[in-house]
Amino acid sequence: MDVASINSRLSRAASTADSRELDGVCEAVAAELVDAGVEPPFRIPSADFTVDPWLICADRYWRRRLLAEPTIETAARCARWLYDHTDPDDPAGPQPRAIRPAVIEKWTLGYAFITRDSVESRQDLSLATGRIVEQYQGSVDIAAFATLYHAGKLRANFAFDELRLFLDSSLLAVAAGQHRDDPLFTALRAFAALGSSTITTGHGLDLLDAAWTAPGRTRAVVDVCLNALWAAKRFPERGEWLRRQATEAVAAYPDDHLFHFRLARGHRLCGDYAAALSTIESALRLLPAIGSRISHNTLQEQYLREQESIEEGLLRAAETSEQRTRWQRQAAADRDLRRTLSRSSIQAVELVTVFTAAIAFTVGSFPITLSGDLSLGARALLMGILGIGLLLFAVTIIAGTWYLTGQQHNGDDSPGRRREPRPSPDDDPDDS
Repeated sequence: MDVASINSRLSRAASTADSRELDGVCEAVAAELVDAGVEPPFRIPSADFTVDPWLICADRYWRRRLLAEPTIETAARCARWLYDHTDPDDPAGPQPRAIRPAVIEKWTLGYAFITRDSVESRQDLSLATGRIVEQYQGSVDIAAFATLYHAGKLRANFAFDELRLFLDSSLLAVAAGQHRDDPLFTALRAFAALGSSTITTGHGLDLLDAAWTAPGRTRAVVDVCLNALWAAKRFPERGEWLRRQATEAVAAYPDDHLFHFRLARGHRLCGDYAAALSTIESALRLLPAIGSRISHNTLQEQYLREQESIEEGLLRAAETSEQRTRWQRQAAADRDLRRTLSRSSIQAVELVTVFTAAIAFTVGSFPITLSGDLSLGARALLMGILGIGLLLFAVTIIAGTWYLTGQQHNGDDSPGRRREPRPSPDDDPDDS
């Protein structure tokens, strides 16, 4: 194919303001290169995946290659082409450039995601690793690229223990040399540890913190760290960890829809459904409807599922609040009814006691009144004694009734006796 013609077409595409037109031209050129069996003959001038047509075209080309042959050997050829068609990074130069690291992270993890259904076996990995090391003369850069590609597949499939073993002991990972200490490798180890059922959460959080605070932390590192917390097995502070880290990520990358999505999940795990709903709506609004339709649709489906979970949480929270309000109103009504019944009972006891005492006084006073052997003063004294005794009897009965009723009310209204509605398992916001 004519290199000048390709560059001319990509240059014209760069001048268009229509992103879909730019994407279409790059896709067409990439398809022609694949059909011709020719690798892209141009160099990559930047790491801007939005407006750089040469980078976008190369991205589409290697995407097609890896979809057709999703192996670490294809990933190694992609790495070799990238190193041959980009200038070395010069952070100390007058215009610092960091093309390769950004493209490497984007390509390895992105291509791994779209080919996640084709994980190579351990035997195939061992054989391919030997060929890669031999063909590329033990290049740690090529090995690191291929390692990240395969690790990205395991991450996309949530194969936590397999990912941990691969990064720790595989020949391909060992061949990556000093790259194994890069923040992205550390973040992937944190992902594996936090999801593993055999590794402690504390170890996973230590790895996560090491990757998060690394001086060379990139957007991809932030993404993997948040993904690790999002997919981690349950632990007490998972929601708070995710919300805190995602809040920092959104502050650093305010237009990144994926970080808004992670933050929405963090809010939901913390039970803050209103903030979660607002955040997931921001993620959906920021999700661009360009590029690969497969990736866009996959992300959109995830975001919509999260939105449904948040709305269900809002509904459950409203139902729980309404139920609690109804219970409180019913409890207050029950207490009022008990008090009314108690007062009625006391009044009945008072009436019966007084009436009984009056009858007893009347009946008891007849013999005293009709007795002719006693003087008027003696009869008056006896009747007084009888009246006082009956009065004391009535007061004792009434006072005892008031005392017992008051004790019952105090027991019913005490915090130790109050029954709260038992929470349902569905009320737990941490429902991963």
